Amino acid sequence: MAKKGKHTHLLVLRLSAMGDVAMLVPVFSALFRNYPTLRVTLLTKTHFAPIFSDFDNVEVFPAEVKGKHKGIFGLYKLFKELRKAKFDAVADTHNVLRSNILKFMFKASGIPVVQMDKGRKAKKALTRAKNKRFAPLKSTHERYADVFSSLGYALDLQQSVPLKHRPLSAELQELLGNTSKNWIGIAPFAAHEGKMYPLDLMEKVVRKLVAKENNAVMLFGGGQEEEKILNGMVSKIEGNVIAIAGKLSFASELIVLSNLDVMVSMDSGNGHLAANYGIPVITLWGVTHPYAGFAPYGQKESYRILADRQRYPLIPTSVYGNTFPEGYENAMRTIAPEAVVAKIMPLLKS
Repeated sequence: MAKKGKHTHLLVLRLSAMGDVAMLVPVFSALFRNYPTLRVTLLTKTHFAPIFSDFDNVEVFPAEVKGKHKGIFGLYKLFKELRKAKFDAVADTHNVLRSNILKFMFKASGIPVVQMDKGRKAKKALTRAKNKRFAPLKSTHERYADVFSSLGYALDLQQSVPLKHRPLSAELQELLGNTSKNWIGIAPFAAHEGKMYPLDLMEKVVRKLVAKENNAVMLFGGGQEEEKILNGMVSKIEGNVIAIAGKLSFASELIVLSNLDVMVSMDSGNGHLAANYGIPVITLWGVTHPYAGFAPYGQKESYRILADRQRYPLIPTSVYGNTFPEGYENAMRTIAPEAVVAKIMPLLKS
């Protein structure tokens, strides 16, 4: 049954990395299921707008934090621009310095603001070397949901439904080839080295997959350097493998993602994007760990492949994979290519 909340128009703040932004999708799905008339203005990067194109209730407001919205004066300018949207409450799902400055401005003008509890103390206990508290924490999806509940919008994440698979255009079908094959997406990159499966091992995974004629592998990445690396990998491998990176717009990449049979991802954004479409996502974990709360939504625990904690007992060494002790850069080498392929194969059509 449709419900009405206390507010009719919310401003949602989430300015950071693609994966964190994409994790809002299951929350919005559950939110609008119960509150279909609620309007949301989402403050985020312009590039991320296609992630939310399925939601008629969501309008993306572009944050130009490296341009006109940079610094204190830029944030004040952003505040004045946002006020024109006439929202009546703010859901801060970021809780960083920028959003705290905006929170002060909103509250001073009489607009209620609820911020996400990022669980910083618990995450510090999970990642510290001494007296580590190795236990699962609340997921980021649940932390987002708590913000909306505090604003009077109780929601049940179990009511979230995947985004619809999108039809392939003739141009995409021509680029990708035989649609009857098993389409396996692989996103081998991550923001930090500690979260990235070694490329020589990933090449072995790709070789083993395309050794079977009914498999096609699509490599995802962004940026010129990643494009160069992926194109180099493709040039060395015989079989059905294509580097998607640099060939498509982000919106078109999402269409391809929605048609995959399985995605292989690091602890990074592409895993969340694929999970939003209900695609099975095999995630590889190095010095980070699912216990920190960043696992893709709705995925089985058995789809996670973790580095060997007996050999690397300080895992997780950080929440984002940006810090780790000497020697831990090899933690992901405890994941054998054969183990990755063994997780993928049962999820394929044939």
